[in-house]
Amino acid sequence: MTQFGDYQNAVYLAGLNGVLPTVPVDFANLERRAAAALPTHLLNYVQGGCGDELTQRRNAGGFARWGMTPRMMVDTSVRDLSVELFGMRLPSPVFMAPIGVAGLCSQDGHGDLAAARASAETGVPLMISTLTNDPMETIAEAVGETPAFFQLYTPKDKALAESLVTRAGAAGYRAIVVTLDTWTTGWRPRDLNGGSFPQLRGHVLQNYFSDPVFRAMLSRPPEQDVPAAVRQWMATFGKVLVWDDLAWLRSITKLPIVLKGICHPDDARRAVDAGVDGIYCSNHGGRQANGGIAAIDHLPGVVAAAGNVPVLFDSGIRSGTDVVKALALGARAVGVGRPYLYGLALGGAAGAAHVLRCILAEADLMMAVNGWPTIADLRSAGAERVA
Repeated sequence: MTQFGDYQNAVYLAGLNGVLPTVPVDFANLERRAAAALPTHLLNYVQGGCGDELTQRRNAGGFARWGMTPRMMVDTSVRDLSVELFGMRLPSPVFMAPIGVAGLCSQDGHGDLAAARASAETGVPLMISTLTNDPMETIAEAVGETPAFFQLYTPKDKALAESLVTRAGAAGYRAIVVTLDTWTTGWRPRDLNGGSFPQLRGHVLQNYFSDPVFRAMLSRPPEQDVPAAVRQWMATFGKVLVWDDLAWLRSITKLPIVLKGICHPDDARRAVDAGVDGIYCSNHGGRQANGGIAAIDHLPGVVAAAGNVPVLFDSGIRSGTDVVKALALGARAVGVGRPYLYGLALGGAAGAAHVLRCILAEADLMMAVNGWPTIADLRSAGAERVA
């Protein structure tokens, strides 16, 4: 049986023939190399956070406050990292988190398709953003048999929202993930100092430009008048969602609905009471609001409040070790963001697939040497605050 950790053997064996990884296996070198490869305006958008980026730093640093205790004399020669999610058995608990500029991060400007190919190659599900450089239907085709999810930035216009959700269902996406904290953009100094916001230049808006409802709002097709289409997008983007909107969201799709941005246990309980299918604990990687608590510190309370409803998690994940700690604290599935984006920047689909395999290998090997053959064993062991 092939285990994710076997990927390190492939790297070592290639090294015997003088073949070294073209994309680094660790986050520090991955980030450094990607910083040299990406244009400054795009790097600022990818790396930047809100305000002085305190929350972003807390997200990444928060994992150091949680420690694991190994168990010995356990047969971990075979590990099972599979999870059940929305009626599907997934080979691992890792998914690719939605990133609105993924489409710009490959050299050909089709990073969303490259991410989809990496998903198909690794079996790691892709959660696409509403903001993509290729239409959602084309991306869905590229993921093949691997499940994919659609993240929704809910527009003010209900007909447009319903069109986007309907298209996602028709294209084969397996859940609608509704982001709650981005009806407006947080204060992002790196982008402001550079005067750069990709969407205002017509980038990553193909799901809008290809939508019949959106196109009907325009006097001319977007390909003939991009500035006018961008202005219409600005006027349409960002519905402020409240709890009463859940009934409407449920009425427009039979797909599982996941609420993204839940960090308070009371909000998790209210979401469960409202019948949502999943809760996504995230603070948007520190990009939307500053001064917050590390997302990983919110996770235990959200998991406890969610009961049997699965909790997805992202924000600050940099390694397989981070993935394991999030799982130990109760996450059902863990989203990887910036690391796979850096892989896209350095090597397209192959680069992103390499990064995902490295993260999975590290997580798998950590479970192997610490005596946790399954995720259930890992959760039983748990994680403890150490600082």
